[in-house]
Amino acid sequence: MVRSRSILSLILAIVAVFLVSCGGPTAAKLPQTYTPVQIEQIQEYLPDLVSLRNRMSEVPILIQRRDWIGVRNFIHGPLGELRLKMTYITRNLLPSQQKAARDVTRQLFDDLVKVEQAIEENNTQGAVRSYQATLADINKFLELVPQEAQSAAEE
Repeated sequence: MVRSRSILSLILAIVAVFLVSCGGPTAAKLPQTYTPVQIEQIQEYLPDLVSLRNRMSEVPILIQRRDWIGVRNFIHGPLGELRLKMTYITRNLLPSQQKAARDVTRQLFDDLVKVEQAIEENNTQGAVRSYQATLADINKFLELVPQEAQSAAEE
């Protein structure tokens, strides 16, 4: 009797493992459009990001004057919030665009580090090149933002 119970338990375990292994996970469909909540979240942070991009025009003036303290203060001051804003926006992008947004954000901060390295070396040309790359990265990021969020944020 005990032996038949253990054999029955073993058979049931094998059947359960077989059934679980046959049933594959169903592929969840990724959303292809933005929900109103996502648009609203993006619109909440987008004006700050655009404002910071517009303020980036202050950096070349500081670089040309060799005001390295001013450049550092700008990078760590107003641009200090940039990563946070970009992260909030990235979370609300479509899954297919989130990796690209994360890559652009990472590249942007690598370029900001290069600006700081250039000013430590007193290299004006290197600082300007890295600044231009940073500005291009911000513009690339803004291209990933849905048009409906941009148009509503401009209003």
